[in-house]
Amino acid sequence: MQQKWFVHTPRLTDFEELTDVWEASVRATHDFLPDSYIKQLRDLVRDRYLDAVMLICCKDPDSKRITGFAGVAAGKVEMLFIHPDYRGRGVGKVLLNYAIHELNAQQLDVNEQNPQAIGFYFKQGFEVVGRCEKDGMGQPYPLLHLRYKRPARA
Repeated sequence: MQQKWFVHTPRLTDFEELTDVWEASVRATHDFLPDSYIKQLRDLVRDRYLDAVMLICCKDPDSKRITGFAGVAAGKVEMLFIHPDYRGRGVGKVLLNYAIHELNAQQLDVNEQNPQAIGFYFKQGFEVVGRCEKDGMGQPYPLLHLRYKRPARA
């Protein structure tokens, strides 16, 4: 049976755990990023990026661990990360649907080298509307710009 996930608003005291979820997710899905870059980004995520977006998260009802989170700003999903232990269990879909329908997020960027994430977003109703050669830090990790085009499939 599929777990029923509820969306919560994390607190400042959750930022360290959110950063841990971010790192675990990135290490599981972004094998094209060098360790040094992940470490550099980790500090930025914790100290700057989390505070720059409206955050939502899901928690395991038993352990109370954060299973995944999303950050939205100005109509764009700026981050969506799921702990590897909870991938494929509906957490990402719940967070993305909440971002779309409750926070009016219609756009997002995804690493071109992350085919699992691209497939997930396509299945949820996103389409490619652009591409850039570099990520937000100016590094050579191309991003695809996606836009929501239709309701997600059940």
